[in-house]
Amino acid sequence: MTINADVGEDSMDKSAVQSALTGAGLAKLVPDIDKLLRLSIRLYATPVSQPQQEVGVSRLGGVPDLPSEIAWPQWKNVPQSFIAQIRLDDVHQYDLNGLLPAQGMLWFFYDAQQETFGEEPADRGGWQVFFAPSAARLQRATVPTSLPQASQFQACSLRFASELTLALQPQLEIANLKWSDSEQEQYDNMLSTLIEQNERAAVHHRLLGYPETLQDDMRQQCQLVSHGVTDEDDPRVATLAKTAMDWQLLLQIDSDEQAGMKWGNTGMLYYWITQADLQQRQFGNTWLILQSE
Repeated sequence: MTINADVGEDSMDKSAVQSALTGAGLAKLVPDIDKLLRLSIRLYATPVSQPQQEVGVSRLGGVPDLPSEIAWPQWKNVPQSFIAQIRLDDVHQYDLNGLLPAQGMLWFFYDAQQETFGEEPADRGGWQVFFAPSAARLQRATVPTSLPQASQFQACSLRFASELTLALQPQLEIANLKWSDSEQEQYDNMLSTLIEQNERAAVHHRLLGYPETLQDDMRQQCQLVSHGVTDEDDPRVATLAKTAMDWQLLLQIDSDEQAGMKWGNTGMLYYWITQADLQQRQFGNTWLILQSE
């Protein structure tokens, strides 16, 4: 979840969370507050006329600007929907922990039929994330004629801000935390007090941080399914689960009426990456999950 203090003033936000935890009778979490808070980069989208945009600027929807070595990806013989391109120069000043490359471009695509949910190993390939270390020599791509019109989205300009996010389940972030259902209820109630009313209905696109989870925590699902495991009785589960928390959110794309994006029943797309792959700038092994309420 997003904290309702002023964007970018993370010290104030941290203090607000500490006070809220204490006031909710959850002071035992305060010593581990840094495990509950993660910086993110909030994306604010505004519809634009794409021909008026320069090649290579950060964009949600519209048509990508690609280098010659990157072809428009397909899935099951259908071109994928273009979701976003991020010029990393644009977000570098907001990436206060330096997790993303300082320069270059990221592009995100997704199954045009929206039939890929990240629930099966066979879903791999139903999305693509491309990285180029330079934003030079880009050209506006030509939209494939076989891409359905309904799978193309309104071009939107993007502006960015640093924003703290707060974990939804403390027991997943703090090792050996003794945590009861009643404490989780107290925590959930506290979270609701930290969200401003206008934020409840806002669109939440973001890079990094904690996601706005609509169902279960996704990290174990990413870990197991990406390794070909779907049966909880599989003997590999115990070993794989040990490093499930190494997955972290790369990009969250909300349903956005202005962009013409709707994921399931007003759900969200989540692109996940392991911390090791992010550090090594390896974006080819991301895992995508679609959640919907």
